[in-house]
Amino acid sequence: MTAHGSAKPHLALEAFLPYRMSILSNTVSNAIARDYHDQFGLTVPEWRVMAVLGRFGPDAATELCARTAMDKVTVSRAMNRLIDHGLITRSSDSDDRRRVIARLTRKGKSIHDKIVPVALAHERNLLAALEPGEAATLDRLLAKLQDRAGILTGA
Repeated sequence: MTAHGSAKPHLALEAFLPYRMSILSNTVSNAIARDYHDQFGLTVPEWRVMAVLGRFGPDAATELCARTAMDKVTVSRAMNRLIDHGLITRSSDSDDRRRVIARLTRKGKSIHDKIVPVALAHERNLLAALEPGEAATLDRLLAKLQDRAGILTGA
């Protein structure tokens, strides 16, 4: 107890929401990453870049950073490995030569299309733990928390 008669606050890490969300995210990502790596030789950052390109089409490196919530160095390294494996190409934007645009190659698109069902199966298996209606509630709650986190961080 302090001089004023109150105990110092303590942190029960196992009940701390940011910690729990991080552990869940890491556990799920690691399980999925094993499949990406074992079946396709990809890391999580490489798959995230491919997933964004597969969903939104050719994109600038800066937008890839924003869409994947990964830093510039991580995206750059992932892009370099994907280029080395012939899965994406990188070229200068015709309107702004400083801007680099990445796009999936035919081989990259083929691998992307094979991974999507694997990723969706992982999601279905995880969501199978929830009762009917809970998945929609979880989605709404995650969106609210993401919005709030954006406000708190100025993002």
